Amino acid sequence: MLKGILSGSILLLLSQEELYGYKLSEKLTDFGFSDIPKGTIYPLLLSLEKKKLIKGTMKPSDTGPQRKYYSLTNTGSDEKNEFITQWHNLKSSVDNLIEGRE
Repeated sequence: MLKGILSGSILLLLSQEELYGYKLSEKLTDFGFSDIPKGTIYPLLLSLEKKKLIKGTMKPSDTGPQRKYYSLTNTGSDEKNEFITQWHNLKSSVDNLIEGRE
């Protein structure tokens, strides 16, 4: 479940701006995903890219070698919207369970 939430969260961040892997990891940490191992992000980015949900573009860096910046594709935008819908449904169900409602 966490992998799906993390993938959806990556799509949300990339819908706001292009990011390279390390910066994406920093942003996730800023939003409370501090327990995510750094080695988890790159395989997820590769998976999302293979599914054509994101695309990577090499760009120059001010501080060293080129970086691969990721952005959302149209398919990725649709997937992001689906993630938001699923999240709201899941959150509602868990809230109901916590509060003892059926």
